[in-house]
Amino acid sequence: WDGTLDRIHHALYLKCREKAEREASPTACIIDSQSVKSAEKGAAIDPPGFDAGKLIKGKKRHVLVDTQGLLLHGIVTAAGVQDRDGGLALLATLFGLFPFLKTLFADSAYEGPIFRVALASIMPHLKTEIVKRSDQIKGFVVLPKRWIVERTIAWLNRCRRLAKDWENLNRNALAFLKLASIRLMLRKLCNP
Repeated sequence: WDGTLDRIHHALYLKCREKAEREASPTACIIDSQSVKSAEKGAAIDPPGFDAGKLIKGKKRHVLVDTQGLLLHGIVTAAGVQDRDGGLALLATLFGLFPFLKTLFADSAYEGPIFRVALASIMPHLKTEIVKRSDQIKGFVVLPKRWIVERTIAWLNRCRRLAKDWENLNRNALAFLKLASIRLMLRKLCNP
């Protein structure tokens, strides 16, 4: 793991932003996570967890996207890691890559004083906006800004390798997530 995929991903990300006539560094981002069921496999080196909310044994992908739906950053953890804790780990590993981020859109899993206080120590300039679902409306509702990250997750899941968690190592799962994102950006750049 020498960072080659990260460098390719970042270079393509900048080209996609340039093609869309946007600044290189975004000012707004959206965070979410996805639990993925583990496939039957031998001994797991990075053990899967259990997501009690979705009743899934496997891994959890935490993703950060910009307002165009392009992947900024991602990490893979055991499914038992709460969204709040995985989100903090995700933002802590940005290492100043996108210095102009001002607004973070998130769902109610990232609400609360624990996330707010920890985020203030990691990225004090980042303001969190929680996008809540209305209690009065039944069924599916498109939520502002949140649909962007859900669409990105759907785009990434078109890659068969991401349909289930086939990997023993979290870093391998992250590599395939990055490869799927690279594929999406190449298609954006090559198709007018």
